This record gives sequence, C-alpha cells and structure tokens, in this order.
Amino acid sequence: MKIDNNSEAAPMNSMDAVIDATMPDGVQHGKAARSDNFREINLARLGQHGMVTHDGGRIAVAEDFRNIKRPLLRNARGAEGNVIKHGNLIIVTSALPGEGKTYCAVNLALSIAMEMDMTVLLVDADVARPSVLKVLGLAAETGLMDVLLDDDMTLSDVILKTNIPTLSILPAGRSNKHATELLASRTMSKLLTEIANRYADRIVIFDSPPLLITTEANVLAAQMGQVVLVVEAETTTQHAVKEALQKIDSCDHISLIYNKIKAFPGNVYYGYYD
Repeated sequence: MKIDNNSEAAPMNSMDAVIDATMPDGVQHGKAARSDNFREINLARLGQHGMVTHDGGRIAVAEDFRNIKRPLLRNARGAEGNVIKHGNLIIVTSALPGEGKTYCAVNLALSIAMEMDMTVLLVDADVARPSVLKVLGLAAETGLMDVLLDDDMTLSDVILKTNIPTLSILPAGRSNKHATELLASRTMSKLLTEIANRYADRIVIFDSPPLLITTEANVLAAQMGQVVLVVEAETTTQHAVKEALQKIDSCDHISLIYNKIKAFPGNVYYGYYD
C-alpha cells in the first residue's frame, strides 16, 4: 500500500421521470420541482460545524476539499482520453466505523456543488446506519431502499431538492435485512447505469457502510467508477487498511483520505493507492 501526500487537505474529525428528479431547479428540461420534495438546509449551522458552504469563503475545510475533488472530477470527465466506466459514480467508505466517511462524503458533495458546470446527487447508501440527513440537520425520509422494495415507487418520489440549487439528496430509506441482495440486484444495477449515463454534468456521491463491518459496501463498490477510502490517522491499523483494500481490489480507481491527523492540526492528506 502507498499513501502519497500529493496535496494537503483538512481536519476531518418509465425511467426518464426518475432521472429528471435529480436535476436542480431551473435545469429540469422545463419541469417544475415538486415542492413537497424540497428541504431547506441550514447553511449557517453547517458552517458552525466546520462544513463546506457556498458563502464560507476560503476557509481551511473548503480549500481542503477543493484539493480532494479536483482529481476525482478529472477522472469523472475522462480527462486526457482516460474514460472511466461510471466515473461519475463515487463511493466514499472506510474500513471501520467512526473514521469520518460521512463527514467527507457530505463535504465532498457540497464542494462539488460549488462547481460552475456540475450538479450533485448525494446518496445515503449506509442503509443500516444512515447519517447523511442527520449531518445536514434534516429528518429521516423514505429513500433508496423503499424504491428497491416497491415497484410502484420511483426515485422522483424520494429524491430531495435543497436550497443549494445544484445539490439533491437521496436518503437511505427504511432498513431491510436483505439490503445486500437489494443493492446487488438487477434493479439497482439498472438504476445506477441510468443515473451515471443520463447527464454528463452530474456527479453522484455515495456514503457507504464500512467495508469490514457489512457486505453492502463491497457490493456497492463493485459498481462504482471511483472509490474514496477514508483512513483515520493513528487509529486505523495497517492491517485493517490492507484488508479493506482487498475487499475492493477489483476497483481500478481508489483514492485515500488520511483523516484526523493529530500531530498536524488543520491538515489531512489525500493520495492514491497503487
């Protein structure tokens, strides 16, 4: 395993209607956003909790995620002719709970939503312990698992618009003991392919379960174009990191965030696994 300190980042303590629902207000091909699916995110609260916000200025966390997102976006766009299948589907995971993956997933989504030519769909795929909505200060909602369980429900019924015009959210929905099978199903595969291919300017960020705790993360990672593995500094063992990487060894594009560095407050390190 190799972690390259390439850049310094921050402290981390029918389907057409379905896909149109992931577009921000004003770019839905003339369709009005459903008011009952709109949620207001308290941006001031996010800023107080050390999160990226559009009006937060050039604070450390914002600069950190500018560094982190840039190579991911280059991969997603197929820069220099290097086209990656499902390159715009990015899963954020960790070996174990508590390493900061949700914090990183949410901040990454918020940072990408600041791009001039990008829209973002943030998916809470940690279906056993969903926390994306909690981090954003929102109540639990129906979501991904409900769509997979109910043939009469579509993503347009559950995707949430927000007061950040370029950011939409897909909650995890209700838990289910067959979550792994549902996430590995043909329905899920078809849904991911359609989301990935429908709009070239959309990035989809998945907050995943930890790799060494559940099987859902392995199933999800196998269908993603890019994987971001969050590693907690001075806590996660090298053995755990190696074991986690073995779980996703079929993935060609894996990046690492070295998180919660105590010796150097205000910095994390972002690099690549070879």
